[in-house]
Amino acid sequence: TQHDPSVSNSEIKDAIIEKVIKPVCGNMWQDDIEIHVNPTGKFEIGGPHGDAGLTGRKIIVDTYGGFGRHGGGAFSGKDPSKVDRSACYMCRYIAKNIVAGGLAERCEVQVAYAIGVAEPVSLMVNTFGTSKIPEEDIENIIRKNQRNYRQKESPYYYRRRI
Repeated sequence: TQHDPSVSNSEIKDAIIEKVIKPVCGNMWQDDIEIHVNPTGKFEIGGPHGDAGLTGRKIIVDTYGGFGRHGGGAFSGKDPSKVDRSACYMCRYIAKNIVAGGLAERCEVQVAYAIGVAEPVSLMVNTFGTSKIPEEDIENIIRKNQRNYRQKESPYYYRRRI
């Protein structure tokens, strides 16, 4: 959440929780819900000053001609630390190996990340009715092996190597 430099990170987090999240959740709110608001620290510079470049030139080519779902981000022109690029590549790698391993004939892996949090905050597998085992079991296999992916395939690993 981009904010003025005079506002502390704890102030912005408290305000977002109290004025946005709790009112939206209503009676579904639970105190043990993990909330990530700017987990990497202050976010004071954004928009064109913070993200300018040549991304977005080959969106559909990058995402298999529209075969897979698309969240709107592009891959070309981004450094490897951008999770919308690196996570998509990792999801493709995982889905390909689920199919190659005979667990399903088709597979789509979807993740959601919070900036600065290493593990996905959400994971979903869709095999379009072709799985040989329950999709929940496939998700558990992915979660069990996620530390191996994180060590060698994370955006931060690539950034360190560049």
